[in-house]
Amino acid sequence: MSEAAPLILVVDDDPSVRKSLTRLLASADYAVEAFASAREFLARAPHEGPCCLVLDVRMPGLTGIELQEMLAATGRRMSIVFVTGHADVPMSVKAMKAGAVDLLTKPVDVDVLIAAIRRAVTKDGSERAGETRRAEIRQRVDTLTAREVEVFARVVTGMLNKQIGSVLGIGEKTVKVHRARVMEKMQAGSVAELVRLADAAGVTVPR
Repeated sequence: MSEAAPLILVVDDDPSVRKSLTRLLASADYAVEAFASAREFLARAPHEGPCCLVLDVRMPGLTGIELQEMLAATGRRMSIVFVTGHADVPMSVKAMKAGAVDLLTKPVDVDVLIAAIRRAVTKDGSERAGETRRAEIRQRVDTLTAREVEVFARVVTGMLNKQIGSVLGIGEKTVKVHRARVMEKMQAGSVAELVRLADAAGVTVPR
């Protein structure tokens, strides 16, 4: 199945802004959907491919900043480019600290906006790829037995087979068997690679 094409989601309560942004982004070969409010946007099912949310800051009802906070609170991560006619420093700092890619002042320079959207789409695609990779690694971890997880967690700290056996109360030969199975199931060609997989999956030594 091919990856879904990047989608730009425009949320602005001004009809003329929605219309002009939609035309502009379509002319730049982006798929575009526009919404008159944050609530209208929230009613849409999440896009499965790379996307960017071009979001007005000040809107009736739910503001752009409040929408950003709501998306973060519900785990719906999105790359956001804010556009506003009333930017102020505290608001800009808050938006950027919360992960916005950029905050642009209306009237927005076309080239600056397109550049910001490109960065946002690239960032979103990279993050999605990373999440997919982490999910795949966690699936491999799920195939390990409880004892294999115990051995795995200690191998990546640099412990020797003899030391692991002593801690777990099993023989060194048994540790070697478990270690080999861990390497096979995790599809790791070296301990260094196993360490990277453990970091990605969040595997730590049980306390």
